[in-house]
Amino acid sequence: MFVTHLECSACGGQHECSRLQNLCLTCGKPLFAMVDLAAASQTLKRETLATRKKSLWRYCEVLPLPSDVEPVSLGEGGTPLVRAEKFGYDIDLWIKDESVNPTQSFKARGMSVAVSMAKHLGATKLAVPSAGNAGGALAAYAARAGLEAHIFMPRDTPQANIIECRELGAHVTLIDGLITDCGAEIAWRKAKEGWFDMSTLKEPYRVEGKKTLGYELAEQFNWQLPEVILYPTGGGTGLVGMWKAFGEMEALGWIGGKRPRMFAVQAAGCAPIVRAFEAGEKNAAEFPDAHTIASGLRVPKAIGDFLILNILRQSSGGAIAVDDEEMIRVAREVGSSEGLFVAPEAAACFAALKSLRSAGKIGSGERVVIFNTGSGIKYLDCYQDQ
Repeated sequence: MFVTHLECSACGGQHECSRLQNLCLTCGKPLFAMVDLAAASQTLKRETLATRKKSLWRYCEVLPLPSDVEPVSLGEGGTPLVRAEKFGYDIDLWIKDESVNPTQSFKARGMSVAVSMAKHLGATKLAVPSAGNAGGALAAYAARAGLEAHIFMPRDTPQANIIECRELGAHVTLIDGLITDCGAEIAWRKAKEGWFDMSTLKEPYRVEGKKTLGYELAEQFNWQLPEVILYPTGGGTGLVGMWKAFGEMEALGWIGGKRPRMFAVQAAGCAPIVRAFEAGEKNAAEFPDAHTIASGLRVPKAIGDFLILNILRQSSGGAIAVDDEEMIRVAREVGSSEGLFVAPEAAACFAALKSLRSAGKIGSGERVVIFNTGSGIKYLDCYQDQ
């Protein structure tokens, strides 16, 4: 393990990495694991990665788990990067298909690393608010680790997600409200119940698992990053994690200083980042009356809002909202043209691509990556009446 300490992403305060930590004790913002990249580079070599296991753990030197501790793993990472045959029109479009991860979504990456670390540091009961896939991932990895999982979900969460969590042995509580209400329930009960809070960016290690998206993308493109990344953004852990990965890889000498233009894609019924980006704000106010069929995008207030907005501006990217009807329509178009049954969140990115292309914000011939964050199979409630 080459992590030296935890550092606040806002105030820069340092914290111990040898015990369980949630947010910065000074300002209450997310903590990042800081890696001694010079030390890690002694054994982590770009040219020898191909000889390692096809898993996110191939990048173990830049991940927080000590080398002598067995990770809690179900085979996550190493997902395919598929070139679009028809949908891309006159651009070089690629799809990073995260639906082939354990529990059929990208949430497996973050939970594998976070649960590994939580178990290593002594946690026995884990809790998370979830509108769907994060709950399923925590349930799976907690079961694998022999830990208790307590999952709080909005009552209207897709049935596939609720059933998945229960069948994996988790304690599931349904709440009348949104994911923010679920988070509030955990916040006031966790001390009494002995839970460790695994909420998005409220512990330091889910983002470490998600950053492997950036490492994999660079490796699969032979260390040349694409011009544009479209990312479905609820809590934004993957967006934040990839940006962290790009910085680490540059420090390792694996890539140059050029970055993709990062676009956050949200639902029209829940678009706090879009609204804040367009208004020039540094933080995003809670979005009122949040609603969308894309449950992963129904996050009215993200604790990492300032990080997301900084990334969008630093990269000369942007934020765009898509309505639910367009998501469903485009999902079918992607399925019939590319053979992928994508989650509504990913469908929103394909719809956003059309808008950005029409607006001239993505140029002809540019290399663009869309993340299919989960399988459409888990969203049958959304598609069955269409």
